[in-house]
Amino acid sequence: MPNDPERPCRITLGDEGPLLVEGPVEVTCADGSVAVSDRFVVAVCMCRRSRMYPWCDTSHRRRTRPGEETRRPAD
Repeated sequence: MPNDPERPCRITLGDEGPLLVEGPVEVTCADGSVAVSDRFVVAVCMCRRSRMYPWCDTSHRRRTRPGEETRRPAD
């Protein structure tokens, strides 16, 4: 998938979530496999907890990282 020099790819970084990339995209994984999506925006997993890696399935919301405390709302 070629890049369009007149319109750069937009990537949105979040504090606690996935990397949002304007599509379509090709992601080359560490093992050399290539994942392709033709969606207009894709969420790329940054925590590696997704069952659909490299795509985010929001698994990061359900689990905490080792050493993190579970946050509870104040009464």
